[in-house]
Amino acid sequence: MRLQCTLCGKTYALDSLKYVCPDHGNDGILDVVYDYAEINRVTSPEKISASRENSIWRYWDLLPLKNRADIPKLQVGWTPMYRAKFLGAQLGLENLYIKDDGRNPTASYKDRPSAVVVAKARELGERVITTASSGNAGAALAGMAASAHIPAVIFVPESAPQAKITQLLIYGARVLLVRGTYDQASDLCLAAAKEFGWYCRNTAYNPYTTEGKKTGALEICEQLAISSLQSPISKWLAPDRIFVSVGDGNIIGGIWKGLRDLFALGWIDKMPKLMGIQAEGSAACYNAWKAGTEEITAIEAHTIADSIDVGLPRDGRRAVRAVRATNGEFITVSDEEILQAMPQLARGEAVFAEPAASAAYAGLVKAVHAQKIDRDETVVVVITGNGLKDVKSAMRAAGEATVIEPTLEAVKRLEIRD
Repeated sequence: MRLQCTLCGKTYALDSLKYVCPDHGNDGILDVVYDYAEINRVTSPEKISASRENSIWRYWDLLPLKNRADIPKLQVGWTPMYRAKFLGAQLGLENLYIKDDGRNPTASYKDRPSAVVVAKARELGERVITTASSGNAGAALAGMAASAHIPAVIFVPESAPQAKITQLLIYGARVLLVRGTYDQASDLCLAAAKEFGWYCRNTAYNPYTTEGKKTGALEICEQLAISSLQSPISKWLAPDRIFVSVGDGNIIGGIWKGLRDLFALGWIDKMPKLMGIQAEGSAACYNAWKAGTEEITAIEAHTIADSIDVGLPRDGRRAVRAVRATNGEFITVSDEEILQAMPQLARGEAVFAEPAASAAYAGLVKAVHAQKIDRDETVVVVITGNGLKDVKSAMRAAGEATVIEPTLEAVKRLEIRD
């Protein structure tokens, strides 16, 4: 294994650098490059699919860690992927799946990278770990750090939903509410990490966040193979499209990394089209993709979906590359479409998604209405966070309950029908 700069291609020994390429500063994001022949020598799709390790650690041989004793004890990953027959029928799709990562320990996809980063921090002997977050990444890090008994310092915009701030506090993290945007919180976190020697988890800065986030792609392809009743499972199955909400860009970049690893190993036969979904008010990656460039121009972001409310995506370049390299597409959705998608998911498939997560489904609906998807395509929508993360928005989406007097007559007057 080695580290490679995603800008210049220069390689470094694993653990010789903590964060980014020294020649390019914060723009020089590093990827972990594997010896695929060695991985194929020690493991296989069939061996992994026979594992009883129902977490991301079933993919141990595809992760850049050395000692299993360093991993947090919480069960992260191996979240359910549901065949969404009801919603699929509504949309005219025969093979629609919902991957529900709101079922992770702190209720978001961000548990995946935080678990890997905390394991790496223990491996390196780090004493304090920090990150900037709009809520989910911070909660994930706080939970994983608590599991590993490492102090955590989290920088969060003061405007973050109270439920997410409460999560940070209950896990015992030192929470610093920044009177500013997520981007300002991220810059402050980087400065503090350098000043005090804290280990920084920040997206598109710490190379191991991508390695954690790629595990979602590994699960999608393995679970599709299992659901197809292949026996034995000598290969996994890639869907035709994966819909992912995009804020900083690290999740879609991580999923792309996982797919590239699987394709290089020969474990899948094709690369799915990655469909990046952004809120109309937070569409810096969409803008770059539409303009035919990888250069991300900062915007003044504003959306109800706080987890993707990002003015300058830290991993935006790789997000645009992921979509372009897979012949995918960026789609923007309005806050109203995001709110409409929340009850559609909940009432159609009983999956409760926060606004940023429901944005991915809103993007699918928009793509179907624009006739961008064939009926027989296999489509996966990644739900990145649970709706209880933002109860205020959920209440807006759900509507109000009916207040009645405590009498049977009051119930009868409602004329509730089957």
